[in-house]
This record gives sequence, C-alpha cells and structure tokens, in this order.
Amino acid sequence: MGSLDTNPTAFSPFGDDASAGFQPLNPDDVRSYLHKAVDFISDYYKSVESLPVLPDVKPGYLRNELSSAPPTSSAPFDVTMKELRASVVPGMTHWASPNFFAFFPSTNSAAAIAGDLIASAMNTVGFTWQAAPAATEMEVLALDWLAQLLRLPSSFMNRTGAAGRGTGGGVILGTTSEAMLVTLVAARDAALRRSGSQGVSGLPRLAVYAADQTHSTFFKACRLAGFDPANIRSIPTGPETDYALDPARLLEVMQADVDAGLVPTYVCATVGTTSSNAVDPVGAIADVAAVFNAWVHVDAAYAGSACICPEFRHHLDGVERVDSISMSPHKWLLTCLDCTCLWVRDTHRLTDSLETNPEYLKNDASESGNVTDLKDMQLWMVMRTYGAAKLQEHIRSDVAMAKMFEDSVRSDDRFEVVVPRNFALVCFRIKPHGGGMTEEDADEANRELMECLNRTGKAYLAHTVVDDRFVLRFAVGSSLQEERHVRSAWELINKTTTEIMQDKIVAAVE
Repeated sequence: MGSLDTNPTAFSPFGDDASAGFQPLNPDDVRSYLHKAVDFISDYYKSVESLPVLPDVKPGYLRNELSSAPPTSSAPFDVTMKELRASVVPGMTHWASPNFFAFFPSTNSAAAIAGDLIASAMNTVGFTWQAAPAATEMEVLALDWLAQLLRLPSSFMNRTGAAGRGTGGGVILGTTSEAMLVTLVAARDAALRRSGSQGVSGLPRLAVYAADQTHSTFFKACRLAGFDPANIRSIPTGPETDYALDPARLLEVMQADVDAGLVPTYVCATVGTTSSNAVDPVGAIADVAAVFNAWVHVDAAYAGSACICPEFRHHLDGVERVDSISMSPHKWLLTCLDCTCLWVRDTHRLTDSLETNPEYLKNDASESGNVTDLKDMQLWMVMRTYGAAKLQEHIRSDVAMAKMFEDSVRSDDRFEVVVPRNFALVCFRIKPHGGGMTEEDADEANRELMECLNRTGKAYLAHTVVDDRFVLRFAVGSSLQEERHVRSAWELINKTTTEIMQDKIVAAVE
C-alpha cells in the first residue's frame, strides 16, 4: 500500500470549516464512519465463507504493505478502510469462517456486536457503582440471569431475590487466566491466614493441584500468584478415567503433601479440557478438597455454555460445594471477546485479598454495601435479544453436527475416535493398520493430513497429543456453521486421507 499522503493540505479533518478545530466525535463523522464500518462488517460475514481460513502470508508481511512510520497528517476514512480491505483482511485467520474447526470456537452474534458497539461508544469507566450505575446493574443482572440458566446455587448470585444480597456473586473478566489468577490469590491468602503464617513467610509450603489435561494457563497463573513451581502438582490421567482427574489419586497426592509438611491450598477442576474435552468429577473433587480445606475452582471456559441445556447440566453436579466457577461466553455463547464470567461463593474471600479503596473512589453508594461495583453490556444484549431457548438451540445444533462428524469418523475403518465426545469436539486420527503402519507412521500420517487440509484454505484443524499420540481436533461451533460445512470438511478429510495413503503405498513399493 505504501504510506499515507503526508501533505497536511491534502485533507482536512475539520470539514469545510477548519476554524472549528479537531472534532474526533463530530456527529456527522460518527454517523458516516460507523455506517461504513457496519457495511464492511456485513459484507465480511457474507463473504468470509469464500475466504481461505488460513492466510498465505509470511511474518512481517504487513510492514511491507503499510508505512513503517506513523502518518503525520490526516487522511479520509475511506483511505483507512481501503487499506484495511487490501492489506489487513488478507492476513487474517478467519475465526468467523464456517470452515474453522481448530481450537475452540470464538462465537459472536449480531446482538453481541451491537452491544459491543454501544458499550464502546458510551465508553463507560465503571470502576464503582456511582461511576456507572446502569452499566453496573446491567452486569449484575446478566450474571444472575446466566447463573440461573446454569442452575448455580443462590449463594453464587449477586442477588438472591427478596432476601437481598447473597454471600457470593459474579463478575465479568477478560479471560479464564484472570479468573484463575484472582482465585489463586484469594486461596493463597486464605491458606496463609489459616496456617498462621506471618506475611508471606509460609508461601513456600503452599501446594496447588490439577490434572495434566488442565489448560497451561493454570500453571502459569500459579507462578504469577507466587506459588513455588515445585509445589504445583500436575496429576497424570489416562483412558481409565477418560482423561479426567481421579479423585482417589488426588486424595493420595494431597495427603502425601500434608505428611511432608505442605498445605493443600487450591484444586482446579475442569469441565471440558482444551486438549480432549475431558470432564473432571466436580462433586467428588470438592469432597476430597474439603478434607484439607482447600479452595476448589471449576474452569468451565468452553463447556460451561453447554450446561445451560438440562441434558448437559449433570457435568456441574456438586458445584454447590466449590468455591468458584468460571466460564467464557465468548467461546460458545454468541458473545464477543473478551467475556469470562467468574462466580464465587463468598465474595469476601476475594475482596479481602484484592480490594483497594483509595480516597478518590470513595462514595456513599459503595460505602453502604448495597451495591456491587461492576460493569458490562454485550452479555446482557445477547441474553435479552435471544433468550434461553435460542441459546440452547444454538448449543444443541453444534453438538448434533459434532455427533454427525463423529459418526462419519467411526464409519470409516481407517480412523479412530481417540476420546469420548462430551460436547462439540471430536478428537480423531488415522489409526495404525495392517501393512506395517506403526504408531510413529500413524503420527506422521496425521500430521501430514492436518498440514494438507490447512494448506487448502478450505478447512482449518488443530491437533493435540493424547498418550503420546498425535491427534486431530475437530471443533464445531462457529456462529456461521451449518451441516453442509461439516459434511464438506469430512469429504475433504476423506479425499485427502486417500491421497496420502496411496502416496505412502507407492513409496513403500518403490
């Protein structure tokens, strides 16, 4: 593209009346720019299916497309949009594409985009109730709505009906990493107080626990919270528990730590692990942790959304005995990034560790204890616009498409489903077969299959490793996905696999 015109007389951001000065929120500009942006968004969603899911660009490409130096003077908004279309869009991985099956979905919706737009325009800084009463009340309401859909106990809600405030409550954060970090800090401080530690002198004795399938962000958050890496327990799992955390094994590890003079502090249970979608038994883990008075957090970032459907709610059985739970509507509940909901059973355990109260934020409303200092909008827009029934329909449709794909895999004896499908993720692979194909050969074939599929631009899959085996992950859930996209992806997988296997036969003969 090259650089923008640096001639300051080429374009005036002030319109015909330069004497008015710079007006970044000129009403006419707001209307014009947003109309153009909305047209771009609408056109993008109409065309994204035809775009390569993965871009064919090299690192550093954009510096060659756009100016490496910041522009000195203004340019018409049309110039900005032209560069966006010509240089930025071709370098995007299109998570919105219905041919995107990698990682977990990043869903959104018309209501979420509209809510995000309005929230951005209002630009509320809601650090206290008084600073943004409506935004705060809206977040409280949306979190309690979602808690009711998940059938969380009333102790996790910001409001408990006629009784007023409960002991717990919810807050919207950016990511699961934040939810883990703040609860780890709260659990850390509670354990230090409980063990009679002076300050942080007892920190080297604190131990934390999770299954080896737990997301890597947990282990990073533990380090950020100050836990000794030597006391971060990653407990092995296997096919005998469908790769879920074994409560009996957890009990053994925690008791061994107590016998060694350590203080069990925090257990992370996951509902729908990233690698294999394993579901840790929440209730049984809570019972084990209670023996040691350890904090239990449930990471339901992906699969928590499915639990608004009664047929999946059993995966949260026992949640009334945990200390906190988080889930991310931006993954599967049609809500834009970033939106992670965290509920705690006792907010005081969180605020005792994290609350600050500088003089400039003090106000009568916050001091009264009758309000919650929160803020957000798009989650409310999504729930208010679509309602529980349509959100459940969305989840069930994705699960049905994943089952359809799973059935196709199982019907082809060249493949195997590696772990049980709990939600809308299918973990599968080309399996070793007669003719001398070893496990190592199968890993190579699966890696080649994934690379070939992704190079086509017609589908994008990711992988994981389960029991030292290279496994492909097929995650259904893009907001635009329909059955035809899943069927097309399977046809492409089938065709590409046939070509790979034929090439290997020819190579073996030669």
